Amino acid sequence: MNSLRKRLFIMLAVATSLIWLGAAGWSYMQTKKEIEHVLDARLQEAARMVASLVADGPVAQSQGPVSPPVLQESASYQRQLACQLWSFDGRLLARSSGAPDVHMSELPSGFSDSIVNGEVWRVYAVEDQAKGIRVLVGDRLGLRQRLVAHLIEGLLIPALLVVPLLGLFIWAGIGQGLRPLSSLAASLRSRGADDESHVDGAAAPTEIRPIIDALNGLFSKLATARKHERDVTAFAAHELRTPLAGLKTQAQVALAAADPAMKEAALRQILVAVDRSARLVFQLLALAKLDAGLDMGREEEVNVLALIEEIVEAAKPAQRERRVSLDPRLRGLVIRANRELAALALRNLHENAMIYSPEDGVVQWGLGAGGTTIFVRDEGPGIPEDELPLVTDRFFRGRHKSVSGSGLGLAIVALALGRMGAVLHLRNRLDGPGLLAEVRFAHASR
Repeated sequence: MNSLRKRLFIMLAVATSLIWLGAAGWSYMQTKKEIEHVLDARLQEAARMVASLVADGPVAQSQGPVSPPVLQESASYQRQLACQLWSFDGRLLARSSGAPDVHMSELPSGFSDSIVNGEVWRVYAVEDQAKGIRVLVGDRLGLRQRLVAHLIEGLLIPALLVVPLLGLFIWAGIGQGLRPLSSLAASLRSRGADDESHVDGAAAPTEIRPIIDALNGLFSKLATARKHERDVTAFAAHELRTPLAGLKTQAQVALAAADPAMKEAALRQILVAVDRSARLVFQLLALAKLDAGLDMGREEEVNVLALIEEIVEAAKPAQRERRVSLDPRLRGLVIRANRELAALALRNLHENAMIYSPEDGVVQWGLGAGGTTIFVRDEGPGIPEDELPLVTDRFFRGRHKSVSGSGLGLAIVALALGRMGAVLHLRNRLDGPGLLAEVRFAHASR
């Protein structure tokens, strides 16, 4: 059932019906108990009263039974009592109208239930030893049950007549209670596609506020995502426009140049612009993939040195005169990580070190203290101390920016390592110029 209103109505109707039935059952039992108690007390009182009258009258000396006329059975509770007066030698001295002419009870005294002429009687007996009589007063249990049934009917019939009205009230009350949800839905429907403002939940019921808080949180995330999307689009358009303009200019120079040296220089500049554009596009795609939180694959055992060797081998065309040194102690280091994320982080660290190292510089990969930390250091200009906390921000390009840099490399490294549970630490080298980038893995073994 998809309707919340119908679901609540059924739940409340069933719960109310069960409570009602329980109350009716309890009322029936209590009413029956109280009525039986009252009627038993009446039997007892009537028997004692008859016994006292006999003691003061001549009935006990009668030599024969009284033969009162037999009345037709009546449903009237006023005539349900039957009384018998017996002598100890078994003679029926007297009986009331409606009373049977046989013993209603064989007990000498007290309450008892007995079957007389096919009917169940409730009888109270009392003996008077001085007068030699036994008084039996009883009533039919069928009449008692009928009395209880009539009382319960008197209670239930009005209640049953009220059931449709109660159902109507429940249905209307649920509708009134769900009105804040309808108002919230109407407010959301009337919003424009670019409306990222929060929903006002000050007057909303307490039960609706968690939904409004969740919606406002979602609107905040959407606003942040849209701003980030606009920033990336604007940055990509700006950064791609420059190399494309340079490509066009250098191509025109190459076409117009008669000097072979000038033509070769123009073609080399075209290659630089193409490399920068390709790297920028690759980094933007990687960043978008990380931001989207796409599944990059399962975790596995990754040999760090083998992965770095693959990265170094793939980067050889851009290495030129720079040298790369790999610490052999890296060979035994194995991390538990997503291989694609690890490769993305280490590749950007290596490219960053290669870009900022001089043509004859050395890029060194080594194993840090504890055996679970690796580092890469270059011989470039390093990063000004005041810019170190900012270099992992997207599109940040400090005072020592490179021509081919985009301001995304270290941001991608930090984001990828964060997804792996690893930590990036950057500091300037103390033994010379250059930057030292350390990576501490969460799950590493040797």
